[in-house]
Amino acid sequence: MRNSNTFNPFRRLHFYAAWFISPLLLTLTLSGIGFLFYPNVENSLYKEPFFGQSTVSTKQSLDEAVQQLRNQYPDYNIGKISIMSEPYNNRVTISNADGDTRYIFLDHNNQIVAEQNADNTYSNLMRNFHSSLLTGSTFVRYLVELTACWAIFLIVSGVYMTFKKRLLDARNGQRKHPFRLQRIHAILGLIIAIPLVVIVVTGIPWSVFTGSYISSYAQEHPALGRTALKYNPPQSDINEIPWATRSLDQPVSEHAAHGHHETTAAVISEHQQRLRVIIQNAQKENITRPFSIVYPSNEQGVFTVTKGSNTGVTGLDVNPYEETTAYFDQYSGKLIARINFADYGIIGKWFTWGIPLHEGHLFGTANRIMNLLVCLAFLGAIVMGFWSWMKRMKPGESNRPRRINKPWSIGAVLTLFVLGILMPLFGLSLLLILIIETIVYFATRQPEHAA
Repeated sequence: MRNSNTFNPFRRLHFYAAWFISPLLLTLTLSGIGFLFYPNVENSLYKEPFFGQSTVSTKQSLDEAVQQLRNQYPDYNIGKISIMSEPYNNRVTISNADGDTRYIFLDHNNQIVAEQNADNTYSNLMRNFHSSLLTGSTFVRYLVELTACWAIFLIVSGVYMTFKKRLLDARNGQRKHPFRLQRIHAILGLIIAIPLVVIVVTGIPWSVFTGSYISSYAQEHPALGRTALKYNPPQSDINEIPWATRSLDQPVSEHAAHGHHETTAAVISEHQQRLRVIIQNAQKENITRPFSIVYPSNEQGVFTVTKGSNTGVTGLDVNPYEETTAYFDQYSGKLIARINFADYGIIGKWFTWGIPLHEGHLFGTANRIMNLLVCLAFLGAIVMGFWSWMKRMKPGESNRPRRINKPWSIGAVLTLFVLGILMPLFGLSLLLILIIETIVYFATRQPEHAA
């Protein structure tokens, strides 16, 4: 007899997966909505730092302002300077040996307006909450990625069961309340299936397992991208460097000092070129505001001037086509190398588009609204799914999907195999489930009696 046991395993996996991952799914969706509108929120919350003016009206150069910061914050190192477009104030990022990072805002006279603790800004809090529930734990990041993988399975299995159960049949709309709720759950799932998959997939650059694998593969195959998909969200001194160039080895300044002191702090040398010259040379290369200048990390390092589409900084993101990373000799100020969007491979270009699409600023307000509607529909689908299940429950019954004690169909196995290959962490978790299923199957199989 032909084995067609596809619906039952899909239904049970869909049911139990929904129960286990829904709490984290709700958290990720709500925090994602919060991050979508971080520029709007921060423009309102931080009017003084972003747009305010210092009480000191004397104009000074940017180099003089940097020297003032070195004197005022002797325990901190200058990491980078974000040269913003009007009406935003420029922003200097400083950090100390304890990992404390602060933003210092300079007005049009390059006078200090205000400072912020980087860890407590709205955008950084929402980003860290979305990626690791504010724990910074690698284990939590694994859970987040695993949840995203199983969300893909919920979509695939949900679409299959919608058509298998004929929930779109108009007659089901006339049935009793629980079935109407289930039908709404199915319709919402169908509507958001494709955009939700896109949103989940474009979150891969933040993933611990799959993201690191893609990063390694892309760097081993330069023609595909040399993209830099790191374990953690953008942080600290490389925040504004585009993803596609973040892990590339920086060029070396020609006239480096004799010492070779390896350090992650910005190096300041009496022979180091002034910021004014670096900005002028960047402008000669048609690098327009907004852009960031990352200080050399050692005596052989370079000034890195970047425009990025996924900085996570209000007012600093640009169109993916405008992305560029230029390296300037820290002693002569001359351009050493430059990498533009056109130089990326297919992986680098995909993620350069995908990350801002995921964050909701690839095509402005319309992108945010689209992502918001998808998130709200997803929340509605989750609620409707659980509501319909509760309405079908009878006193004393759990209404759990019963297990059909026969092998899974080839279709079910192939579908899960393909998903497991595309999402390795999902595949590993699935292996555990298949082992348990196999043990239960043989433990409960009825012995065959001879006639």
